Amino acid sequence: MAYDKFNILTSSAVPLPIENVDTDQIIPARFLKATKREGFGDNLFRDWRYNGDNSPKADFVLNDGTYSGKILVGGKNFGSGSSREHAAWAVYDYGFRAVVSSFFADIFKGNCLNIGVLPVQVSPEFAETIFKAIEADPKTELEINLPAQTITLLATGQKESFDISGYKKDNMINGFDDIDYLQNMKSEVVEFANKLPY
Repeated sequence: MAYDKFNILTSSAVPLPIENVDTDQIIPARFLKATKREGFGDNLFRDWRYNGDNSPKADFVLNDGTYSGKILVGGKNFGSGSSREHAAWAVYDYGFRAVVSSFFADIFKGNCLNIGVLPVQVSPEFAETIFKAIEADPKTELEINLPAQTITLLATGQKESFDISGYKKDNMINGFDDIDYLQNMKSEVVEFANKLPY
């Protein structure tokens, strides 16, 4: 299933400076019954966003109109816990196209890359700089440049580079998942197969 192409994203950001956010907090287990990738955004951080009577918790950042944007800035060790890919689906379905953190759980990071959410790992110092900038000005913007592999705080020009595998980078720029990547090579595969002796 193809997703949005990712090239350069310029957006304000939503701060969530909480460490060790696990996948059960991102999307509670009781919402994992669906098999399509749709609708999970409604339950992103469900137990943090809503009270037992389904009323929004005013003090949770996603319910605070002060903050908005396509970038989620999380604390260290974001996406730990179980390997559920639904956590990445929920982040994407809510509208985030990138998550910034000083450390990601490997499986969550891979799940994000598989469905079009760019995990941008920065140094703890730069993460703190971003949090402080958003606190000072909630409308402050970040630029995430995937081709150049840089993240920039536009107000000050402060910048860091981030790592990503060449394969996943190419897929995200083209909006490919793993199946799309193979489909895109179909003619080459057929040509190679036709040259094989029978």
